[in-house]
Amino acid sequence: MKKTIWRVLEVGVLLLALFVPGGMNNASAEIHVSINIGPPPIMVAEPPAVVMIPNSTIYFVPQAETDMFFYDNYWWRPRGSQWYRSNAYNGSWESIGKHHVPAPLYQLPKDYRHRYEKEHHIPYGQWKKQWSDQGKKDHDDKGKSKQDKQNRGHGKKGD
Repeated sequence: MKKTIWRVLEVGVLLLALFVPGGMNNASAEIHVSINIGPPPIMVAEPPAVVMIPNSTIYFVPQAETDMFFYDNYWWRPRGSQWYRSNAYNGSWESIGKHHVPAPLYQLPKDYRHRYEKEHHIPYGQWKKQWSDQGKKDHDDKGKSKQDKQNRGHGKKGD
């Protein structure tokens, strides 16, 4: 009978130690879930004006809150270390591998906005007509621009 009482007391003390704060270290577990669904959409009430970056064929949208470029018939947007492209300024964005991003986009100066903000802002309609007329002249029969073939993927030929 004494053994049973001591066993009950031992179990009681053990249980008390488990439930008393500070009696044992608390174990914790965390779960982190990250889902990349692409960049948030750019909400624009009307087509954006663009600015051509001098000595290049890259245009940027000066009013956009994020970086947004037009180059070689695509709209481009970086987000962190990931790049996205679309056929339309407000269109469906697809994720693009770094090696498929044209080198001239990587070669832009970091302060391009400040440096070129006073350049001529071209209204979208005017720019689109001007660009499509020029684009017809600059593209060969395979649909790739001559400059794009030379500048694909970080400036390395053959990427």
